[in-house]
Amino acid sequence: MSYERPGVDTPGDQTCQYGASKLHFRGPKRPLDVPYVACIGGTETFGRFVPDPFPAVLERRLGEVCVNLGCINGGLDTVIQDPELLRMAHKADISILQLPGAHNLSNRLYRVHPRRNDRFLQASETLAGLYPEVDFTEFHFNKHLLNHLLAFGADRFSLVKRELQQAWLARMRLLVSQMDGVIALLWLRYDGQEEDVAESGMGADPWLITSDMVEKLRNDVSTIVEVSVQPAGASDELEDMIFGTMQEPAAEHMMGPATHQIVADKVYRALRDLDE
Repeated sequence: MSYERPGVDTPGDQTCQYGASKLHFRGPKRPLDVPYVACIGGTETFGRFVPDPFPAVLERRLGEVCVNLGCINGGLDTVIQDPELLRMAHKADISILQLPGAHNLSNRLYRVHPRRNDRFLQASETLAGLYPEVDFTEFHFNKHLLNHLLAFGADRFSLVKRELQQAWLARMRLLVSQMDGVIALLWLRYDGQEEDVAESGMGADPWLITSDMVEKLRNDVSTIVEVSVQPAGASDELEDMIFGTMQEPAAEHMMGPATHQIVADKVYRALRDLDE
């Protein structure tokens, strides 16, 4: 059964903060003075609208503290620009890093909000020159901006796509280089996602990420865990989620509880395989 409660994003527990970090993570706060697994990512890792996100399920499976370091609408810049989060990732025995989309990061074409990376702040002179007919003051979110640019045709958009993908790969390598211990990349691939987004549309999250890009990171990490998932609206899990008044449309696009269980199981098996 779904629950209609105003303003509820985090079922059962409030958000929490660690050390000097300005970021708000999923509660309850977990101890950092014992061996722990750091689960780093965005809205899916946070587990919006679900009672038990996959880090909580994984903690029960592993029998080791799993710190949920997922941030709603967080991307690569969210992690890299937060020294406390980087410190926690470096000290973790194991780090599970959810692959973010390539659209939610500052690059040579546009700048995003430092913590809520889905929010567009400003276009560069390069992007303004590439699309002189666009009024960039009309946009507040990266997805809206990129879908608008894509409508002008694949030729110009291919330049945008290449810049975002190159920036993503460079920043992923930078992030991984600052982590220690076992590093597992978690690629949550939504069913029906197309590789060639320039031709078929942006597709599902994570935007603009291809198999070739992920494969280039294989030698930098311990393992890559790829999981096919569906949003709750497609997997009939909406009734098992907790959301507030007027939040049902958002909940439909989030992973449901059963999907979080599947993700935790896939990650657990991958980590177990590393020990064999």
